Amino acid sequence: MARTRNRIKHHAGTALWHGTLAVVLLALCGAVGHAATLPDGLTEQQIDDVVSRTQQAFQVPGVAVGVIHDGKIVFAKGYGRKAEDEKSGKVDATTLFAIGSNSKEFTATALATLVDEGKLKWTDRVSDVMPEFRVADPWITREFRVSDLLTHHSGMGLGAGDLMLFSHSTFTRKDVLAALPYMPFTGRFRADYAYNNLLYVVAGALVEKISGQTWEQYVQTHLIDAAALPACQSTFPVKGQTDVAAGQGSDGVLPDRSARKSVAMAPAGGVWCSVNGMNRWVQTLMNGGQTVDGRKIISLAQRDALWAPHALLPLPDSATKTQSHFRAYGYGWFMEDFFGLKRVWHTGTVSGMVSYVSMLPEKNTGLVVLTNHDDHHATYSIALTMSSLIATGKTEDWVSYWQDDVKKAEEKAAKEASTTGPGSPARPFISLPVSDLKDYVGLYHDAWRGDIRLSLKDNALVMSFSKANGLSGTLSALPHDLFVAKWQDRANDASDDSYVQFERDTSGKVTGFHMQVVGSDFSFDAQDMHPLKVSDQ
Repeated sequence: MARTRNRIKHHAGTALWHGTLAVVLLALCGAVGHAATLPDGLTEQQIDDVVSRTQQAFQVPGVAVGVIHDGKIVFAKGYGRKAEDEKSGKVDATTLFAIGSNSKEFTATALATLVDEGKLKWTDRVSDVMPEFRVADPWITREFRVSDLLTHHSGMGLGAGDLMLFSHSTFTRKDVLAALPYMPFTGRFRADYAYNNLLYVVAGALVEKISGQTWEQYVQTHLIDAAALPACQSTFPVKGQTDVAAGQGSDGVLPDRSARKSVAMAPAGGVWCSVNGMNRWVQTLMNGGQTVDGRKIISLAQRDALWAPHALLPLPDSATKTQSHFRAYGYGWFMEDFFGLKRVWHTGTVSGMVSYVSMLPEKNTGLVVLTNHDDHHATYSIALTMSSLIATGKTEDWVSYWQDDVKKAEEKAAKEASTTGPGSPARPFISLPVSDLKDYVGLYHDAWRGDIRLSLKDNALVMSFSKANGLSGTLSALPHDLFVAKWQDRANDASDDSYVQFERDTSGKVTGFHMQVVGSDFSFDAQDMHPLKVSDQ
């Protein structure tokens, strides 16, 4: 999933008009029949209860939930408020949420439309279609197929290149393509699974190359508008849009329309959508790629290609509780056996919000969960509770299960921090004189991430990144040229505090450094960098 941390043509008016229409239609249908039309095993009261428990357990300000059954949208409801601010308005079925990595489905589907049109094959070599595409290994460059962009089996490491997409990055898609040849391969091509956002950005660039439109324009016109997804857009919301959720750590301030820029990461996590919009999206996919009023978005054959297992994944710890024996990745979707049924699903995390889509095709049922809190345990609690009830009529206490998971992780992290972590009694920070700190000052350059500057400010060593508005931190010293970078934006970047290990040559001169995140945020892929010192100034 993309992590916490847009475009040429804006379609908010269309999205908001559809949102208004959806509210009218829901009002005409009324609340009557919600319980009657929900799938067997699931009631509105059960949904309300699990949402309420989840909000309390994980301090989630707002939630939106949708259910699709037997080809119809049977449930769409908002809970709580739009932001952490107690005075923010209430969430409703038209409130826009950032859906994060559930945007990958839009990118994969965009490619599927091009396959349907005969402009592309899944087996095409990427370099044949996009000659500027190159990776570190020449053989892999030649063999890399369109399908390899989508299955997380490239051989790149977990979260490789995410520092070009998140953490205040201002990289463009052109910048990403230029840096791609310098990304290290740490696994086996088409063999080792490692979740990757970077190649979905490349997939978005491929859509642009073939269509002649920006990714944002193509997704908006060919998918969102074509399927009439209410309150849904391929671009970041702007000032004047009022029914918008704000994620954890966000001030909720929206940019002026004139100041909005295309962001590199959008094909991996840039769509914003309401539960009404996501309901209709799921309804269309479950209907074989065709809307309820007969408009074909993609063919059934291509919908099935998206939902086919293309790469095997390891099973999670929870597999025994869901009777799951395999897990795989298709094109933009996870899939697994779930109490003897096929389940197709995906999550998304970005901008302090988390989303979850889960479908049980054999039950003709799908569901959507959107939240404005940066904690996947909350969405997992709601989605797995509802999916279990739909599949079997009963459920584990998933709220308690994920609460226990959080508690164990926090206890483990606290123990490590107090015993062996930086600044602990076993590894106390040390004070270095300014004369020693001057050894590290200068400009460093990494082949793919670019320039990183080390400077002295108020007798402290400060690190700042190029092409990143606000990624800056103060370094605290440990013995042996080892430091810890504490990022200044604590609300968004505290979990990314990182070790910085400087290197010296045989004369004792500092020549470069390596980094490693102190915590476990895979999207802060500092370990993939090796900046070399290019100047002492």
